[in-house]
Amino acid sequence: MAETITALSEALQANLRQEKLVLLSTIDSDSGAPTVSAISWVYAPDGKRVRFAIDARSRLVANLRGNPSATLTLFAEGSVHAIYGTARILSEALEGVPFKLACFELEVDAVRDAMFYGARLTVEPAYEKTYNKAAAEKLDGQVFAAMEKA
Repeated sequence: MAETITALSEALQANLRQEKLVLLSTIDSDSGAPTVSAISWVYAPDGKRVRFAIDARSRLVANLRGNPSATLTLFAEGSVHAIYGTARILSEALEGVPFKLACFELEVDAVRDAMFYGARLTVEPAYEKTYNKAAAEKLDGQVFAAMEKA
């Protein structure tokens, strides 16, 4: 049986201190069914915590209030990493951000390599912003600065 990893490696922490495509899995507060959403505002202050910002009006906020168990799925370091933990709200509205973003912090319980056997990622998923690039960069800077302080 594989050893349970209970903290993020230095490499995964570094990946989670920059804008990355991450999948957030929660339990729907109404149906009880699993849900998955793509997010990009993530920040790991250390190996045991990962912060993420989401629109305060998002269904994800109700999901996490109803059931704080969550999984963050990260594509990095040649593999797929599932980060399991319990989320708590740090801020209802991040300071210095022009619209209401809730900031959650996931307390890491376990980190597992979720890539299927005998394979390695050769290219990580990539995306581009489809709105004003200068505005996107400014907003990203504001959100990351606020998450770091939260």
